[in-house]
Amino acid sequence: MAGRIPQEFINDLLEKVDIAEIVGERVELRRAGKEYKGLCPFHGEKTPSFHVVPEKGFYHCFGCGANGTALTFLLEHDRLEFVQAVELLAARAGVEVPREASRVPRDDRRSRLLDVVDRADRWFRQQLRSHPQHARAVDYLRGRGVDGETARTFGLGFAPPGYENLLAGLGGGETLAELLVEAGLLARREDGSTYDRFRDRIVFPIRDGRGRTIAFGGRVLGDGQPKYLNSPETPLFHKGSELYGFFECRRAIRDPARVLLVEGYMDVVGLARAGVPEVCASLGTAATRDHLEKLFRLAPEVVFCFDGDAAGRRAAWKAAQTALDVLQDGVAVRLLFLPEGEDPDSLVRAEGAEAFRARIAGARPLSEYLFEALSADLDLGTLDDRSRLTHRARPLLERVPGTVVRTLLLRRLAELAELPVEALTQGPAGRRDAPAAPPPEAEPAPPPRGAAEGSGERSGTPSRVRWSKEKAATALLLRRPELADRVSEAQRAALEALPGEDAALLRELLARLHERPGSATAVLIAEQLGTPAHDRLVALARRELPLDRGAMEREFDEALARMVEAATGARRSRLLARIRSGEAGPGELEEYLALRRVEAGVPAAGAEAPRAAPAPGSRER
Repeated sequence: MAGRIPQEFINDLLEKVDIAEIVGERVELRRAGKEYKGLCPFHGEKTPSFHVVPEKGFYHCFGCGANGTALTFLLEHDRLEFVQAVELLAARAGVEVPREASRVPRDDRRSRLLDVVDRADRWFRQQLRSHPQHARAVDYLRGRGVDGETARTFGLGFAPPGYENLLAGLGGGETLAELLVEAGLLARREDGSTYDRFRDRIVFPIRDGRGRTIAFGGRVLGDGQPKYLNSPETPLFHKGSELYGFFECRRAIRDPARVLLVEGYMDVVGLARAGVPEVCASLGTAATRDHLEKLFRLAPEVVFCFDGDAAGRRAAWKAAQTALDVLQDGVAVRLLFLPEGEDPDSLVRAEGAEAFRARIAGARPLSEYLFEALSADLDLGTLDDRSRLTHRARPLLERVPGTVVRTLLLRRLAELAELPVEALTQGPAGRRDAPAAPPPEAEPAPPPRGAAEGSGERSGTPSRVRWSKEKAATALLLRRPELADRVSEAQRAALEALPGEDAALLRELLARLHERPGSATAVLIAEQLGTPAHDRLVALARRELPLDRGAMEREFDEALARMVEAATGARRSRLLARIRSGEAGPGELEEYLALRRVEAGVPAAGAEAPRAAPAPGSRER
């Protein structure tokens, strides 16, 4: 039956089904208090680290980071399509799956963009078979060792030469042109006319986790520039969170022991053709936190692959710092440096898959690389240089969220510095802005970030004084959604002034709870399925919190008050600056005076008449 499944139905469904029953039919679980524990089905382990929390309706693995709701579990474990998973849950709950027959997906902008990108994808593939110049593209692929089966697996296509092929090939029209521009497939000239972004290129479709094409990459035929071209950022495509080959990798091998992260499209295609399908590529950008978290959900080990030149070493240092921020217990990162002048595709064609796998097996552990890079210009036989190593390394290691792996790294640092490990685990870690040493022959790396928001996420015990106010409030709301009733309209309005992703996530959560009071935790999490916010919410939902209801209310009220105070102060300062510069209007002057009265505790009815704005340079009283 056609039509979209209403989100409200999915929300109700997640509240009705018992996630412990769904998971328990596929994983052997044992009760542990209010939770259930078992061996994680998403990675190999001998000690149970997989937790199911029926009260909140979600699961989480402390080993590989897999997490989500009953719906997510069916999508990831059973490899069901979205509609199939919803229908299975509905059958368990004994309800029919409704469809919004009056709303066709084409009426939704995102659905229309997905549709037009899919049409373009099919058109590019058709050109590789039938365009008058398709032989040039086929010859290039054959020269790179790509056979027909591999081309079909990755959906390779051909964008022919010329500037006006795609729009005409899909039927033409201004409405279609607007969609193609928004999807990044056409670009506009200054006079408003459009032209093909991809021309005379091998086309590589970029697919999301569900296998839908959302963007493209293109490799030029001939000597044109740029050699490789990616789709721009669009409503469908964000290169900081997508990986080329991720869908194909997951489809080719269910539970890979490791996954290789390379740089190029042809590296992914070439390795897969040679028999190394557990490979993905970043899309013209350094590996991000989102990339690594996605890969760790696929495999417990990520191997970065770099060229052996200075540029490769610089890229390795950046990747190592990013990896430290997501290094949980039970996962591993290693680095593979290739011979200079070689790339994964050329190397696997020259030496074969078995030899290349031997290289992967011999990749360097992150810890080994890290300490070598940090001490490359030091003489650890001297006291001063051992002190410098400690000063460089300790702030970096404090960023590691995994308790066990962080402890082991600190222990190794203690051995190198010839210190008792207690000297590194007690007291402050030193200046947070202390620059970390760059790797050998690399450009200086930027100063390392401190622990994000000073969070207490590194251990299993609460460290709430180190949370951001926004994270604390969000975690409390996920545990007890009814706390949203304690937030007034005025407070919600004040929170709009708070900057940052954490504040934005909190505002969205409050808005949803205002629209649908009492929504279950699983519903709040499921609504973010497929977005970076999903994993952040799951991580916050499993944070240890005070069990006493009164204590939770007091902590929430305190965090809310501090956030409102910060937001109000920031707004008041901006208004004062505008007043002093003479740019403020009467409404802004009234708002400023009202804020001052609130801060001073003066009732609005008893307020004095507005006074003239303070002269520039005068002291605010």
